[in-house]
Amino acid sequence: MALLDDKVVLVNGGSQGVGAAIARAAVREDAAVAVSGRRPEAGEALVAELTAAGGTAMYVRADLADAGQAKAAVARVVEAHGRIDCLVNSAGLTARGTLLDTTPELFDQHVAVNLRGPFFAMQATVADMVARGAPGTIVNIITSSAHGGQPFLAPYVAAKAGLAGLTRNAAHAHRWDRVRINGLNIGWTATEGEDATQRAFHGAGDDWRERAAAALPMGTLGRPDEIADFVVFLLSDRSGVVTGSVIDWDQNVLGGLD
Repeated sequence: MALLDDKVVLVNGGSQGVGAAIARAAVREDAAVAVSGRRPEAGEALVAELTAAGGTAMYVRADLADAGQAKAAVARVVEAHGRIDCLVNSAGLTARGTLLDTTPELFDQHVAVNLRGPFFAMQATVADMVARGAPGTIVNIITSSAHGGQPFLAPYVAAKAGLAGLTRNAAHAHRWDRVRINGLNIGWTATEGEDATQRAFHGAGDDWRERAAAALPMGTLGRPDEIADFVVFLLSDRSGVVTGSVIDWDQNVLGGLD
């Protein structure tokens, strides 16, 4: 049996990057997948790809920065399928800002996308699971920078560290409801969004991936498809009773010193 056979999965921020990879992996494991995102052209193109390959998929237009839209995306999935079994929060904002130059507006944007949106998506998802008396799973895509991060990621770190704490809190609160909630602290990953960020904020050229990979222990950036396989495992029953875990998915070791 496939890992997500007969499961209904919503991937927020699922139209590109890690989210799109998770959607593809979930469909391969026989899930019915909904992807949410702000850009209809990207979301609908991915859904067309997934359905052409024989999968069941739908696109839900939603801006996770809006708590109402985050909740409405869950409601749309429940309306279409009668339930939601799994949620992945993979939308993220990585716009740069330090402690000294971050504006209140930028700080609020980070909190809206990286913390508040996931909070209310989880709220709506868990409410459906509890109302049905059914188990479910949630995976939050966080970041290894939540441990501290670079100086230019101050508002991002603040919001994502909050998401890590929320992951543990919600997992504890709903363990008796058999709702398992885990998080993944991913490291530097080769995605479309990261490419745009490197070019916009760091003046990176076409060879930035190769240069970055050469400076990393494993000689490669993280791969979205590998992250996706691990997320599918955490969503599935094969991950057993694991809940409240925020797992470092990275090649640098927290606390290790040379």
